[in-house]
Amino acid sequence: MQFDLTADQKKIQEQVADFAQKEVAPRAEALDRDGTFPYDIYKQIGDLGITAIPFSEEFGGLGMGTFEMALAVEQLARADQTIAVSMMVSVATGLILQRFGTPEQKARYVPAIVKGQGLGALAGTEPQAGSDTAGFTTRAKRKGDEWSINGTKAYITNAGTDISTCALTLAITSAPDAERKEFSLFVVPKEAIGYTQGPGYSKMGWRSGDTRPLYFDDCVVPADAMMGVEGQGRHLLHKGYQQARVFLSACSLGLAQGALDHSVKYANERKAFGGTIGRLQLIQELIAKMQVKVMAARMLTYRAAWLADRGAASVLDIGLAKYFSCETGTEVADMAIQVHGGWGFMDDCPVSRAYRDNRICTIGDGSSQIQLMLIARGLGLDVNFGAA
Repeated sequence: MQFDLTADQKKIQEQVADFAQKEVAPRAEALDRDGTFPYDIYKQIGDLGITAIPFSEEFGGLGMGTFEMALAVEQLARADQTIAVSMMVSVATGLILQRFGTPEQKARYVPAIVKGQGLGALAGTEPQAGSDTAGFTTRAKRKGDEWSINGTKAYITNAGTDISTCALTLAITSAPDAERKEFSLFVVPKEAIGYTQGPGYSKMGWRSGDTRPLYFDDCVVPADAMMGVEGQGRHLLHKGYQQARVFLSACSLGLAQGALDHSVKYANERKAFGGTIGRLQLIQELIAKMQVKVMAARMLTYRAAWLADRGAASVLDIGLAKYFSCETGTEVADMAIQVHGGWGFMDDCPVSRAYRDNRICTIGDGSSQIQLMLIARGLGLDVNFGAA
């Protein structure tokens, strides 16, 4: 399948690439070293309309789709995956709100996310349960016209910045003795009483992104904070995760392309054994293999995004893209380190940062192992997810 970009798609790709290489790439090393969220860069992303790409014009969006957003995410991640991930998580949150939220929820939260003036968060994972949502313990109990939420969420992106707005929080709403757990999704504003954002984690990668635990201690939200109907929450959140998986595929694709770019440049400049290392056949083999992997990941990612915009993307299609692209990001970054030799092992080397950043991509939004199970099930095999 050949993806011929339209004039508008080419414009998005070129404009985001130009911004990313001029404004983001030169600061990526310092952001990684300092571990500070780049508010000024994120404001520029919003001002350029990048965060508005997939949203309805009703909320100030550009009315485009998943494919155009994936193009933008790829180019940002080519310069710095961390800022691309922060953006894609917020956009995925906003898209869930736009699709399933009440008119009041949409009006309160979506415009700020569209403009890049606010960040949204998806509060799914818990300390003892990641992909296994059936293992969640966070509960919400109805008290008149309010809900009281108690529990802990772990490894949540975007919840603790100065511009964080809300966290879409999945909680059990069935009775403790119910035969099967039922979940509901709540829009919890950052300032809600009883809702605390824990300290940021010390991380291997994504260091300038905001990632922290969230604590709910009799956190009270009004009844209209629920999204959709009671008991439908896991379905709604999984819909959001499916779209986020396409975006995360694009994040890994962009990172892999960036690692390949750096490797080609380095191989043409680094001299050893009487010439540039790019003339050595084993270096050529590494770089050629990197190109094959990047191109294959691009086809799977673009295909999943293209199908998503037509309402035809299956769990299998998305699983293929997520598994292969995220695994490819780590494999290509690893090969890039080999090309760079000793410098590739240093923290200030771009491909070292790429390897550290992408490592979480094979875990988050459904691990590679979960994706393989989904792929197998999509092929008709009897896959047992247990209680999930």
